[in-house]
Amino acid sequence: MAATVFCARLQQTLPALAFAPMPGELGQRILASVSAQAWAEWLAQQTMLINENRLSPIDPKARALLRAALEAFLFGQGAAPPPGYVAPAAKQ
Repeated sequence: MAATVFCARLQQTLPALAFAPMPGELGQRILASVSAQAWAEWLAQQTMLINENRLSPIDPKARALLRAALEAFLFGQGAAPPPGYVAPAAKQ
């Protein structure tokens, strides 16, 4: 039987991640309280943030911004899209 976790983001019991997605305390917190589904949603959100804001993942300022967005997305009030973002379905 697959491991489950009560997901902090989705507020329901769902399949857990197989391993911590990052090292350290935050990785263990994510493993213990974020579902695989919520993590997949975060990866899509992170990709959008990187692309829309033209962030470089090796830039320390960009990494700090992404970490703050990750914590807000998974454990806080969620994350708003970047200013001026237009969803792909709405583009012409």
